[in-house]
Amino acid sequence: MSQLCVVFGGSRGIGRAVAALLAEKGQRVVVVSRNLDAARAAAASLPGADHVGLNCDVSSELDVQRTFEQILRECGNVDYLVNASGINRDALLARTRPEDMVSILHTNLLGTMLTCRASLRSMIQNRGGAIVNIGLIRTDMTAALDEDVLKGAVPLGRFGEPREVAHAVHFLLETPYVTGQVLLVDGGLRLAS
Repeated sequence: MSQLCVVFGGSRGIGRAVAALLAEKGQRVVVVSRNLDAARAAAASLPGADHVGLNCDVSSELDVQRTFEQILRECGNVDYLVNASGINRDALLARTRPEDMVSILHTNLLGTMLTCRASLRSMIQNRGGAIVNIGLIRTDMTAALDEDVLKGAVPLGRFGEPREVAHAVHFLLETPYVTGQVLLVDGGLRLAS
């Protein structure tokens, strides 16, 4: 029986690669994005059937609650949650506006916490589940970064690709005895620091 996988940030980048791999593996996927049209288009492009696209602003507690209520009502209990949504306001700290700092914190940190909390009720009812929160990899969100400088710091000499992270996510979701772990998918970057 297929699992219900909710992928926040599933309309592009790492989230889209994760959603595609999970669908290829026969899972039902709910693609969640701020943009409803993008979420629906991403869900429609997935192999298999019964995929859904929804919109949600993860920085809003009420929006997260509404989205999970809709998921429970229309799709059932959540088995897997993947948080791949995030924003980047790349600038020097001295030039970063306070409202941009708040926006980053609300989306990247608070949003992850809100979606994790909202999914727990389903996972408790299912007596299990898995949550994966994503780290930095090459996507259109990181395109503004100086790639040559950053690649020089990675022992493998290249950025990882979203599909490589998707395989790590799939491993974590499908291996329930691996719990409470941080899996670094960084080409050895931490080893070099």
